[in-house]
Amino acid sequence: MFLKVQLNWNVVIPAENLDIKGLMLQKAILVRLLDDFSAKKATKDLGYLLCVTTLDKIGEGKVREHSGDVLFPVTFTCLSFKVFRGEVIEGVVHKILKHGVFLRCGPIENLYLSNQKMSDYQYQIAENPCFLNSKTGSRIEKDATLRCIVIGVKYMEAPKEFQAVVGLEGDYLGPV
Repeated sequence: MFLKVQLNWNVVIPAENLDIKGLMLQKAILVRLLDDFSAKKATKDLGYLLCVTTLDKIGEGKVREHSGDVLFPVTFTCLSFKVFRGEVIEGVVHKILKHGVFLRCGPIENLYLSNQKMSDYQYQIAENPCFLNSKTGSRIEKDATLRCIVIGVKYMEAPKEFQAVVGLEGDYLGPV
């Protein structure tokens, strides 16, 4: 679910942001790194990039010929969030349809639980639609928290986000 990763990136500082004082230069590098990091959102290998935890090393800068900007190799540690097949997760229901429900878990907005993967539950048409287990009386409704198992994960390149299919087939899975 959460990964601690060390990354090597190049940070470009425009010539007008350069200063003789080293502290201001370090601040400019860190601010630029955080801007670049927040724009990245997610990668297929690492999942959603959440936060930079440490700035480990700033390498020697190299001046770009035509622009005068300086490129600094930077090593830093960050936290990321990625779900894996077979992992048990908890998600919050945000949409109920006749054929299944959509859940949110952390930064992942599209976890899909098909009605075929919750065989003990039947769709109930009402003012507030839900899935009801007639044996236990438990309900899957909007804003309910569900413990489920990840069946498959897909990375969508264009929006840079993950989608996953989950199920309730297993011990201790279902509404929390």
